[in-house]
Amino acid sequence: MSKYILLSLFCLLALACKKDYPVDEDGLLITTREDCYVSNFEMRGADFVSVLTKQAVVDTASKTVNITVQFGTDLKNVYPQFSLATDCKLEPKITGLTDFSDLANPREYTVVSGNRQIRNNYKVLITVQPR
Repeated sequence: MSKYILLSLFCLLALACKKDYPVDEDGLLITTREDCYVSNFEMRGADFVSVLTKQAVVDTASKTVNITVQFGTDLKNVYPQFSLATDCKLEPKITGLTDFSDLANPREYTVVSGNRQIRNNYKVLITVQPR
């Protein structure tokens, strides 16, 4: 009798844990969320100290991030930090120091929604603070 109870509990447990949650190629959970935007942005130098002179201006309508950095900032070696809507991901991935020194050609990043169906391209526009 206890054998059947144990077998029944095992089957019930196996079925209860069967939920299949889809994940993307990065191992991130795919959700039903359609929000797809940058909520905040920070840029830090190689010493991990902020190089911004004021808060970044994120325009979700024009899909731009406008920042002003301190004069003398080494834009070849900075860490951009994006805050995104819940469950979104960023492409390309930021894996370390990034080169933002070509001010004439702003870097572009793509925000992908939690359901992986919506993609918004954001440009990071940089102004260097005058002396």
